[in-house]
Amino acid sequence: MTDGDYGRCFVKINISACQFKVEKVSTFLEFQNQVEDLISQVPVDSDYILFPELFTIGLAATHEGMDETSVIKIAEYANQYKHLFRTISKKRKQVIIAGSHLESRKNEYYNIAYIFDKDGTCAEHKKTHIFPAEANWHTSEGNDLDVYSIGPVKIGIAICYEAEIPEVSRILAMKGADIIFCPSYTFTEAGFWRVRHCAQARAIENQVYFVHCPTVGEPGGPLPSGYGRASILSPCDKAWTADGIVAEAKTAGQTVITGTVDMEELYRNRKSGAATTFTDRDRRKALYAKYEPYKG
Repeated sequence: MTDGDYGRCFVKINISACQFKVEKVSTFLEFQNQVEDLISQVPVDSDYILFPELFTIGLAATHEGMDETSVIKIAEYANQYKHLFRTISKKRKQVIIAGSHLESRKNEYYNIAYIFDKDGTCAEHKKTHIFPAEANWHTSEGNDLDVYSIGPVKIGIAICYEAEIPEVSRILAMKGADIIFCPSYTFTEAGFWRVRHCAQARAIENQVYFVHCPTVGEPGGPLPSGYGRASILSPCDKAWTADGIVAEAKTAGQTVITGTVDMEELYRNRKSGAATTFTDRDRRKALYAKYEPYKG
């Protein structure tokens, strides 16, 4: 069954978010064991699996004499990281958004989210808006916002701070994203709530599902601690719970949450929900054009 206006199939999607507790590790194998233990808790029928932002940061401890800039040394593990998730996605025959990892490209470092398909092929998204503290890691910004037809629906990526920039999610939604995945790494409780509140706002204003998955743990300096709890979010409307929470983890621990989202409900909500923000945001473009920054 399809919707004539949107031309999409009505399906139910199972999503798992892997809340990763970062630890200092002495070898890549230690990190791999932690990943494999966590993903073993993911149901085999999950359509999408999400890991957090820079959850590979514990690999910085494999270098002696760490300081704040040592974080960029995890880029040396890019090939092993990609090989690991390519192997897992092929073995499990599941789509994995493997959080993000720092990678060196032409003498610049990028915070890159990778999406691994069931056949092991992958797509990537470079973080377009670097959090101010992240600049200490000499990270450059990407310049593209794409959606990906990987898995049963179209998906977009908004890495952590990108969720706090409304234009990012709006562009992804207008390009057809049904679900926006947000791998995140917030160092404080306030930082977590900034991203979490914005994630819920983005779900409401764009009428999309939004999946927020943070890195947690206290690895010890100079590596930053991670705070948060993973959640799968919907627009706050009659089709879902009043608070918009499809599934939610407990704070701080390493865990997996899984929830099911209904695409038929999403498209019905865009047409006849109590709030039809997806279309109403564009309905008054002429009004916005009278004012900065839209004037012009």
